Amino acid sequence: MISIGVQNLTKRFGPTIALQNLSLTIERGELFFLLGPSGCGKTTLLRTLAGFYLPDEGKVLFGDEDVTRLEPHKRNTGMMFQSYALWPHMTVAQNVAFGLEERRVDKAEIRTRVAEALASVRMEAYAERRPNQLSGGQQQRVALARALVIRPRCLLLDEPLSNLDAKLRLEMRSEIRRVCKEFHLTTVYVTHDQKEALSISDRMAILETGRVLQVGTPREVYRRPNCRTVANFIGETDFLTGTVASLEGTTAVVDTQMGRFQGVLGSQDKRPSVSTAVTLSIRPECWRLSAEPKPVNSVRGRIGEATYLGEVAQYDFVPNGAPGVNLNILEMNPKFLGTPAEKDIYATAVPDDVVVLVD
Repeated sequence: MISIGVQNLTKRFGPTIALQNLSLTIERGELFFLLGPSGCGKTTLLRTLAGFYLPDEGKVLFGDEDVTRLEPHKRNTGMMFQSYALWPHMTVAQNVAFGLEERRVDKAEIRTRVAEALASVRMEAYAERRPNQLSGGQQQRVALARALVIRPRCLLLDEPLSNLDAKLRLEMRSEIRRVCKEFHLTTVYVTHDQKEALSISDRMAILETGRVLQVGTPREVYRRPNCRTVANFIGETDFLTGTVASLEGTTAVVDTQMGRFQGVLGSQDKRPSVSTAVTLSIRPECWRLSAEPKPVNSVRGRIGEATYLGEVAQYDFVPNGAPGVNLNILEMNPKFLGTPAEKDIYATAVPDDVVVLVD
């Protein structure tokens, strides 16, 4: 179990800059996610940690050791690919043993460690099967066992669940977290799936064009995005534009075309001034509907389109006096479903759920 440090990393592919002066610290035993849209640099960063790419500038540290120029096989990382990369002509046990054989580990030790690795992912009963006799989820477990059996210093996962169906993805999310925590592994996990990251990560980094936009726990990133790009990428949100009317500490009052709103700053590093243009981010589930207005942050309007999803209803809320700026509102245990379209009601968000963003 090691910490991983990335210091001022830059990687170019011809004229394309994949990583731009990127710095990051991943703590010992942490399950750390790299997220972002296609082309943001997350897979390039993972492959640089593995040693498959050499950076043009900067350093990669495993603990106190500088591994920037160290060959991949000398870093002792466990890498799990999107395609699983299992040898079709080998049995499950042979696939798992392959890395140990390459390291010339004693045969008796190989048998012991392969059995332990397969047991850890609950695949010991399938040791003599070949990959084409396994389901996608079982192949994924074998690939994980192969990465674990070498007893790596850290585990690197490149979108490992992307080839699984929705049910298996849910099952394997918790399985991967269980294994990583059981083995006390520092794990770096690349994905574009926000739910995957929110559900099992300890912390995450959101990347765009080779830069880190924000690092934090799932709750911090979701509840307090520090810019519009992060708020838009992680989950759904309603954006309202306005200008700052007043500012005190971490609280701002913002004038919008839907009225005056109180909110909290998404980032202390980007403090606006009075009259600065800002964006408000309000998650759909943070709105509350009522027949009467509340003292602050209430918007008068009516329900347009409504979609009933059982435990929740999704509304297209049409504010009065703000043409073209509808709100996406989720109501748990729906009470306002079926409200006549011509009847005015109020949507309210408490100040703590209104995030003020400066881009």
